[in-house]
Amino acid sequence: MNAKELKKTHEAVETSPARLFRAPGRVNLVGEHTDYSGGFCMPAAINFETIIAASLRSDRTLKLHSIDFNDTVEVDLDALPMDRQGQWSGYCIGTVWSLRDAGVEVPAAALTITGDVPQGAGLSSSASLEVATATALLALAGKTMSGGEIARVCQRAENDYVGAPVGIMDQFVSANGKAGSALILDTRALTFDLAPIPSHLRLVIANSMVKHSLADGGAYASRRREVEEGTAALHAYRYDIGLLRDATLEDLEACKAKMSPEAFKRCRHVITDSQRVLDGMELLKAGDIVAFGQMLNKAHRSYRDDFEASCAECDILAEIGQAQPGCYGSRLTGGGFGGCVVSVVEADAIDGFVTAIKANYLAQTGITAEVYVCSTADGAGEIKA
Repeated sequence: MNAKELKKTHEAVETSPARLFRAPGRVNLVGEHTDYSGGFCMPAAINFETIIAASLRSDRTLKLHSIDFNDTVEVDLDALPMDRQGQWSGYCIGTVWSLRDAGVEVPAAALTITGDVPQGAGLSSSASLEVATATALLALAGKTMSGGEIARVCQRAENDYVGAPVGIMDQFVSANGKAGSALILDTRALTFDLAPIPSHLRLVIANSMVKHSLADGGAYASRRREVEEGTAALHAYRYDIGLLRDATLEDLEACKAKMSPEAFKRCRHVITDSQRVLDGMELLKAGDIVAFGQMLNKAHRSYRDDFEASCAECDILAEIGQAQPGCYGSRLTGGGFGGCVVSVVEADAIDGFVTAIKANYLAQTGITAEVYVCSTADGAGEIKA
């Protein structure tokens, strides 16, 4: 459903004229699990997005209707539910809760929601929903926030309301993305640079169809605890190491005996992946796509072997992608434990690449992969229709 159709659907039910808002999903090119360590990451907003038609109500109700889930939820703004059962509406209600905690008087409103960001594929459908919700409600309230402030509000909604221990990267790029570029995000300072994605390249995202949940208290949370364990040992060794980004590989080696083998490997991945972001920015600015692609392949090995967040299906996808003509590099992207592999591919090689990915993956796993050919996109905003 496009934006105009969504507006028409909304206004067929609600009495007030609707305004339209959007927020994109994202793919991360390099820098996984660096964001909650204060490090660097390289996400790009993509042309898969959440769209919301929104209008004011005269009562104290927040009405949420999802086209895609065919579900309607109504909540009393004066008695927000704290039952966080992992439903889609929790991301919206959590955003309301976080906005109010930040001092925004959220108005009664009706939101009709649709989107095409794949669920559970590591492309930040939840962040897209949160940022679109925040953008819509801020506009209806007549308030403004910077992209960084919106990202913080939405991250808090996911951390403290939904219960998923995510960093800030997903929400930040959804709010601040730039078409034609990847963001080089300093997650401690919340500042960013831009690295050009040449127009002859495409970002091809292959969905392994292995789904994960970041709110289930499982492997993602355990990896984060191991990073925190290693960071604490490094801080005891050198007091000025407040976050893992402050540590070098030499520091890590010096503290190896002070942490578990798992914590050592997790921290080694984070330190090296954060540096790969900075190296990758220079390679993209220099136009050295071959070296950039080789770095992506190395990043996949680090994610697989040191962070141990890959799976057999994603390893197969990466290996298939790396072997194809016109592909510079392929790696697992997102929170891990399933999800998607991103490849940087020449535009004129796309058809053959997609065919090879689907055929070879099906032959090796019996699974039909979904493949998305993406372009970069701007961050969240209002749609003028």
